[in-house]
Amino acid sequence: MKITEIREAAVPLSGAVSNAVVSFDRHTVSLVSVHTDVVKAGRPLVGVAFNSIGRHAQGGILRDRMIPRVLEADPASLEDPGSGLIDPARVLARMLVDEKPGGHGDRAAAASAVELACWDLLAKYHDEPAYRTIARAHGRAPLADGAPVYAAGGYYQPEDGVARLRAEIAGYLDAGYSAVKIKIGGLPLGEDIDRVAAAVDEAGSGARVSVDANGRFDLDTALAYAEAMAPLGLRWYEEPVDPLDFHLHHEIADAYPGVLATGENLFSARDTENLLRFGGLRADRDILQMDAGLSYGLTEYAKMIALMEQRGFPRTSAMPHGGHLLNLHIVVGLGLGGCEAYPGVFQPFGGYSDDCALEAGRIHPSDAPGFGLERKADLAGEIERLLS
Repeated sequence: MKITEIREAAVPLSGAVSNAVVSFDRHTVSLVSVHTDVVKAGRPLVGVAFNSIGRHAQGGILRDRMIPRVLEADPASLEDPGSGLIDPARVLARMLVDEKPGGHGDRAAAASAVELACWDLLAKYHDEPAYRTIARAHGRAPLADGAPVYAAGGYYQPEDGVARLRAEIAGYLDAGYSAVKIKIGGLPLGEDIDRVAAAVDEAGSGARVSVDANGRFDLDTALAYAEAMAPLGLRWYEEPVDPLDFHLHHEIADAYPGVLATGENLFSARDTENLLRFGGLRADRDILQMDAGLSYGLTEYAKMIALMEQRGFPRTSAMPHGGHLLNLHIVVGLGLGGCEAYPGVFQPFGGYSDDCALEAGRIHPSDAPGFGLERKADLAGEIERLLS
């Protein structure tokens, strides 16, 4: 199997929503296709993926550095010696030739788009959903009953208020989600707590509501929020402080008995190891949210999961950020604790295709070959434009 071409297109996210730190109205995502010399059903076999949500498209890094390296490589050096098929780990290694260690930022997201497209390619070659290919490659049985899923919303919007938030939460529950997440940190403490209390009231229990500060707070503010939210019994408190300030995170963990969640802004196994060493995370409760689509792809993400397990964290502690089909297949294939969904935001990438069944708070991927991105109606047109 030979890679003949790799394409990238920057696709804008729709909608104008914000968290406490970032407005997403000008964000873009890199949609990537990996083309091969294999022909199936009369067409060249092509793998498709993207670099998750929340960072920006990576066209420059891909076109200037990573794609040329792959296309200039000896095709045999990118193949699995046993099968002759493309090996995502070998493709990743080729993309990183002449890249210095450290600095795991935008290049991690760039590489991930191509690496994940290789997994889509392999699944399509075997005419099976990506979660089956992923499970087999890692010696696991996929989750038989789908993945636990929660609706991530509660963003700050131009026309906002508690009534609008209540209606949003009610809509998620009516759709079949059993848990939700909302943003905090974008309003004064008292107003934010009113929003959280309204979400808890609408959901019926704090155990069904998580909050996300997106790394906004200093120590005093993070602890003030923790104290104010403690009576609500929340599902978790996410990224209260800067994701790379492990000492500060340790201080929060020492003071807050509830569940903490973090990790979505760590892009390498080494960063994850440092978080586990120094961040004060507790294996009996806390959640890790690293995202393969932002961290060099599934090859690196599997190393992160192994590090978690070595430090006593159950595999179910991993609940990747992203809310899209790529992570759904990864969660089901690797047997992780669940994933988020973006049912109302970050289109065309957020959320799932119509043939993914949501039942009793679990999402069931379809059996479409690969990640099934072509089955997502609002993304299918972007894929068609990329391939045409």
